[in-house]
Amino acid sequence: MSLANAARVQRGSTPALDLRPLAATIGTLLAILGASMVLPALADLRAGVAGESAFVGSAAVTIFVGVLMIVSGRSAGPMRLDLRQAFLLTTSVWVVLALFAALPLAWGPSGLSPVKALFESMSGLTTTGASVMSGLDAMAPGVLLWRNMLHWFGGIGIVVIAIAVLPALSIGGMQLFRTESSDRSEKFLPRAGSVAKGLLAAYGVLTLLCAIGYGLAGMRPFDAVTLAMSTVSSGGFANSDSSLAVFANPAVDYVAIVFMLAAALPFPLYVRAFSGDVRKLFRNPEVRLFLGLVAVFTVASFLQQTFQGIASGEPALRGALFTVASLMSTTGFMAVDYTNWGPLSDAIFFIAMFLGGCTGSTSGGLKSLRILIALKAVRQHLKRISYRNGQFPIRYGGAPVSDDVVASVLGFIFLYVASFVVISVILSMLGLDLRTALSAAIACLANVGPGLGPLVGPASNYGGLSEPAIAVLTLAMLLGRLEIVTVLVLVVPRFWWR
Repeated sequence: MSLANAARVQRGSTPALDLRPLAATIGTLLAILGASMVLPALADLRAGVAGESAFVGSAAVTIFVGVLMIVSGRSAGPMRLDLRQAFLLTTSVWVVLALFAALPLAWGPSGLSPVKALFESMSGLTTTGASVMSGLDAMAPGVLLWRNMLHWFGGIGIVVIAIAVLPALSIGGMQLFRTESSDRSEKFLPRAGSVAKGLLAAYGVLTLLCAIGYGLAGMRPFDAVTLAMSTVSSGGFANSDSSLAVFANPAVDYVAIVFMLAAALPFPLYVRAFSGDVRKLFRNPEVRLFLGLVAVFTVASFLQQTFQGIASGEPALRGALFTVASLMSTTGFMAVDYTNWGPLSDAIFFIAMFLGGCTGSTSGGLKSLRILIALKAVRQHLKRISYRNGQFPIRYGGAPVSDDVVASVLGFIFLYVASFVVISVILSMLGLDLRTALSAAIACLANVGPGLGPLVGPASNYGGLSEPAIAVLTLAMLLGRLEIVTVLVLVVPRFWWR
């Protein structure tokens, strides 16, 4: 510790924030991101289309800045992050990577404005899948590959943060998902590195299986690989303006359903399943609740289609299951346009978007774990009212849940709903109608992608919105992906000067 920091500690003030570990980490990720831009450049070159120069130039700039940050952040000893550094790093990584990932979208043939290019790259890295780009059927393969690569990078990053960082930061009840319950240290980076290996293996295996499934269903190799990256990351970027509806293939729909649902389940349970403990996956109470909700919403949508004469039989069941799986997993693919099915359908799918998948998965939303804990807390409160002297501990997976975890979950749910309301009000003030404002707000906050209605629905995109609205929704995607608290705490003065 320096003399200046020691003096601050003696006076009771906060030591100066050391940014070197952050610079080194972000610089390393930037260098990897820049090197990966070579792949879409090669895809364009192989296809004989213009645009590879945008990826080459973006790669050069990104790698150069990354190397500079690595050099500036180099230190003699091993890197260790305290609480403030961990919060700042978690948000900074997504912001900085999204800025540099937007370069080829702004400099390339797509010619997006800086605001729209950042929206597209943020949507990719946060696996939201909302897009401002149209004409995808004739788009250069490099751009299509790059969008789905961003999904894949963001997906594994989300899983690692959800398992290795957020539980240690005690955000939204994520303490229950702590993989090393005895580890109370603040050494975030070493722990993230050790956890990432098994998760990356599970992530890679699911991606490979999904690509094989799409290939067997009749997709050409390019579509199979890129859409597998989008599916397993719960992203939703497709290679056509019509999403997966362009294939009009039931086999493709069923492959997508299986892997959208698989991506919404906790990835640490896959690590255990691959080691032989398969029963653990389906005995998990959060997994059971998630799959139960999928079944309920699917039946409700199927019955609505049948009684209203929209569809019947297997097509109705497949359309309902696909749509519910897409929205609950927050993937956002479209096989059928569900926006004209009526108010009941809007209500079902709006709730599905709000809830999301499981913790420790690539999906977004409120998460089934928090829903389960909140329901248990309500039941506990009702029992305490009925039996004043009774003891009714909340349990999850057979283990008791502490009051601070319950408070964390309820606090997160309040922030989630409050953020949704604020974003919806701002969008309404920017001129959007109520249906569009509400659905766009939750679609981006929950990282779903498509909303409801003709402007942001699955048959359209966000390109018709004003740039102020697009900027607000870009922030919403970041808030939702990083569990809100991680971002909001950075604007609290007490966090920096405690």
